[in-house]
Amino acid sequence: AHAPELATVLEPDDRLPMGALVVREIVGRPPRLPDDLPRLARAMARVHRLPVPEPAARPPLADHQDPVDGAMAEIAAQASYLDLADLDPAARAEIEAELAWARDFAAHGRSRDQPVRLVLTDTHPGNFLIARDGRAVIVDLEKALYGAPGTDLAHATLYSSTTWDPDTHAELSTAQLGAYYRDYLSAVGPELAGQIRPWLIPMRRITFLRAITWCVMWSVEHRRSARTHASEDARDWSAANTDPALIAHVAGRVAEYLRAQTLRRMRAEWLETPGLEGELDR
Repeated sequence: AHAPELATVLEPDDRLPMGALVVREIVGRPPRLPDDLPRLARAMARVHRLPVPEPAARPPLADHQDPVDGAMAEIAAQASYLDLADLDPAARAEIEAELAWARDFAAHGRSRDQPVRLVLTDTHPGNFLIARDGRAVIVDLEKALYGAPGTDLAHATLYSSTTWDPDTHAELSTAQLGAYYRDYLSAVGPELAGQIRPWLIPMRRITFLRAITWCVMWSVEHRRSARTHASEDARDWSAANTDPALIAHVAGRVAEYLRAQTLRRMRAEWLETPGLEGELDR
């Protein structure tokens, strides 16, 4: 009840090469943060509690049986753009410090048991609607995969997510984040909560890196596209294929997130004491 109800599938054909899913319209409004954070937490808890099929039955969704390795592969590909991004040295240092932590964590954390669940992945608040009955409904499912629940929780509430969409813009305090995570742990049930709890902060840091290195990649590719005006480039950073107002919005957000001051602000959640970890233990 936290995703659009599927009515029918239109199979691909010559007139509709990609096919289509026909779903019931969700009549609702964008989330208002922080007031709707408990609704988002309950929605994600319901998704994460769904039974997970055996590995052979999980395709065509991606299956990150080691969610850290799965995320780090994406981060590494995006981080390869760092040398081309012309970042402020202080901003580059913030990113490199977090990358160093993540590589060490990935190298030494494989023996720990992190639950793999169905996750929505693209959970920034602008991808939800609040239905008339108060349910939070995810309306962008194309990046769903099997991986770490902590990714969903982080992506919904990182500064780079809550300030991405003008309709859901909010800057959340550490106390508000702590309450959100506690609401989720209560909703998901004690057994799964106990398995997920140790991974919440590490997966928040890894999700931060996924978002920030995407910004690095976007900034480089957008500059390339602007220089060449290559209309054959169909990627979403191409100015030739995207509404100019949207491109300008994304460019502004990316520039904000790659400022050293912004990066330090985001990292303070886990680097300062007691920080978010202390809020989770309240």
